[in-house]
Amino acid sequence: MIPIQEVRDFWDRRPCNLRHSPKAIGTQEYFDEVEARKYFVEPHIPRFAQFGRWQGKRVLEIGCGIGTDTINFARHGAWVTAVDLSEKSLEIARGRAEVYGLQDYIRFYLGNAEELTQFVPMEEYDLVYSFGVLHHTPRPREAVRQVLRYCHANTILKVMLYHRCSWKALTVTKGRLWRGDLIARHSEAQTGCPVTHTFTQRGARELLEGFEVIDMRVDHIFRYRVKDYMEYRYVKPWHLRFLPRWVERVLGWHLCITARKGKECKESPSWAWGGSAAPSLPA
Repeated sequence: MIPIQEVRDFWDRRPCNLRHSPKAIGTQEYFDEVEARKYFVEPHIPRFAQFGRWQGKRVLEIGCGIGTDTINFARHGAWVTAVDLSEKSLEIARGRAEVYGLQDYIRFYLGNAEELTQFVPMEEYDLVYSFGVLHHTPRPREAVRQVLRYCHANTILKVMLYHRCSWKALTVTKGRLWRGDLIARHSEAQTGCPVTHTFTQRGARELLEGFEVIDMRVDHIFRYRVKDYMEYRYVKPWHLRFLPRWVERVLGWHLCITARKGKECKESPSWAWGGSAAPSLPA
């Protein structure tokens, strides 16, 4: 098993999305551009997160990175507890919260998601959110078990896992989907990621033991030429220029899952969830 320190070192060397802007890191111009670029190439993220749905609710984010989604939850009125393994990522995320004046609405914790109960105070959350993170921890099943400790009967889980039967996995492995080492090596912008698990839809359901899956969708094929994208140009290669949307919904890289804790939850997914009361945001 890959040591967690190796995973931490990888993300400390280059936090996710760090180079999404050429502006000076830590400035508002930098953060504005990082957000705009991220949601331009991955427009399904705001639709999936539904930031505005969580106003006045408690949100636990597992793997906040440099804080793009974190800021949007807080900006829309949620009380956020953000966790990340990378000290460098958290340093940038904390600075980001201060730039936007949202530091009072976000608590940051440094640590391993597989040991969540050792460093995050035991509280119940209305939403647990983890986008593109659990597949990078050596023992994702243990992380899910930890998350369950922070859920009340109506807690919603929103998680994105990498899809094994995807365009990207097929491309980097040349059809040899059993070559997990190749997928891991090329799963991120910075090559050589030490751990990248991929999941079929059935495998994702098995991973999320203790949760009842209420929606699972496949999305996202990166459509731009990487060399140009790294230079902040958006150029589509010919074979992706006219790729039908239905292909993305079958062979997308992102397996976007919405679930709720256990089968005892009787409420329909109307998003009118109960749970721990949060203090009101000041006007």
